[in-house]
Amino acid sequence: MSLVFPHTFVPWFRAVAPYIHAYRGKTFVIGLAGEAIAAGKLNTFVQDLSILHAMGLKLVLVHGFRPQVNEQLAAKGHVSRYSHGVRITDAVALDAAQEAAGQLRFEIEAAFSQGLPNTPMANATVRVVSGNFLTAQPLGIVDGVDFQHSGLVRRVDQAAISRAIEIGAVVLLSPFGFSPTGEAFNLTMEEVATSTAIALQADKLVFIGEVAGIREKPDDTDSVIDTELSLAEAKRLMATLPAPQGPTEPAFYLQHCVRACEGGVERSHILPFATDGALLLEVFTHDGVGTMVVDEKLESLREATADDVAGIIQLIEPFERDGTLVRRERTEIERDVGNYSVVEHDGIIFGCAALYPYPEARTAEMAALTVSPLSQGQGDGDRLLKRIEHRARGAGLQSLFVLTTRTMHWFIKRGFTQVDPDWLPEARKRKYNWDRRSQVLVKKLN
Repeated sequence: MSLVFPHTFVPWFRAVAPYIHAYRGKTFVIGLAGEAIAAGKLNTFVQDLSILHAMGLKLVLVHGFRPQVNEQLAAKGHVSRYSHGVRITDAVALDAAQEAAGQLRFEIEAAFSQGLPNTPMANATVRVVSGNFLTAQPLGIVDGVDFQHSGLVRRVDQAAISRAIEIGAVVLLSPFGFSPTGEAFNLTMEEVATSTAIALQADKLVFIGEVAGIREKPDDTDSVIDTELSLAEAKRLMATLPAPQGPTEPAFYLQHCVRACEGGVERSHILPFATDGALLLEVFTHDGVGTMVVDEKLESLREATADDVAGIIQLIEPFERDGTLVRRERTEIERDVGNYSVVEHDGIIFGCAALYPYPEARTAEMAALTVSPLSQGQGDGDRLLKRIEHRARGAGLQSLFVLTTRTMHWFIKRGFTQVDPDWLPEARKRKYNWDRRSQVLVKKLN
């Protein structure tokens, strides 16, 4: 019999409730790398998917089969060949791909049919629907290389997939498509997932593969994971990276996330299958475990300039008057405007936050975090927090602290812990207002 600890379980369950409400009825397209299945992760992954399904999410699962096809080819004494990161599919490779797809589809459907007691699948009823939802066309000859039976997605039967997920089925897609003449083409999981997400205008596209996400320094495997990239940032990063040749390279999944966001999918994620429960952690925790690419559309999250001073002052003045924020001298804001990040929509400042580093203590203060009442509840506060965290990490700092009198719980939910004011760096402690008795909260930056 397992033990339940109310003092930890109840706060945790309440903390994830907003995500449950937010995602009910939303459409997720999830691309699962064949490497994850080869590593024995299928059953636990399907259990996590069944939990999302029970919470009312609409799910499309696209499986990869790269290692499984390689295994089939090796058994036939045939060598796997790739170019531009794509398999060259001759007749033997096409047969191997069909065999691998059939076996994997069987294994996935069997996993969804589990109902063992004392597992997340107990009492679950998940119907899996698969079929010829994809029309394909040949990839053809690229840079002198004939890809033969490798293809591209030509059309996704959006209407048929939508009908299936509306009635509560999980749609399972293999990376295969057929031409109008009935010819089969081997596709990539990544392209199928991306094309499907765009066709459905999905709320999220999620890749679960070998890479842990996009690192702040892609060529340094010890640098931290960048938990969020704007579409513009992702495109700038892509321009600096070499063309990817395989799924372990940073740009391999990122290129598909960029394409999805450009096609109308607001959020795309890159998660590691090596992390148990990566999908649940990404969906139900604030920081997640991988990298999210966000299409900010007309809304811009950027560093402030001198032209933004008036907008920042107009935004924070009401909060200074009611005591939520400490009043700052206008000359101080003008002097320190480079410390601010702002959320701008159609030329109007809707949110701001400032970063004040204390490098001698390897920490920084986040100050003046403010979101306009007109846009509260839309995630601008979270986005500003992540931007400030990103700036602090980039400066080599190890923690971020805030002083607050009214929003303590908001910060605690986002990984901050309360400390005594004596914790503050000496330079900040000298300016601490003991009459105001602000709470001091700290978050470690991994």
